[in-house]
Amino acid sequence: MESYEREEQGGERHFYARPKFCQFCADKNIAIDYKQIEVMRRLVSDNGRIRPRRQTGTCAKHQRILAQEIKRARNIALLPYTGDQMESDR
Repeated sequence: MESYEREEQGGERHFYARPKFCQFCADKNIAIDYKQIEVMRRLVSDNGRIRPRRQTGTCAKHQRILAQEIKRARNIALLPYTGDQMESDR
């Protein structure tokens, strides 16, 4: 009976994910550099892990460069290795 009522009200809702695109391919002016901490922080999760391609939408080429630059920023202490320090900075 409930399914019949849903059909009268407009049917069931379907989720359509919008396609993700690489922000670095779309805008050539954005450079992937270890010194740009704001860009790096957006692409690192709250617990300090590098976000995967399926979450950020970056292409494989830029994801490899991005991972290298994040590791470089961690090495010279611009980014923390864990998320504990990231929460205290905010």
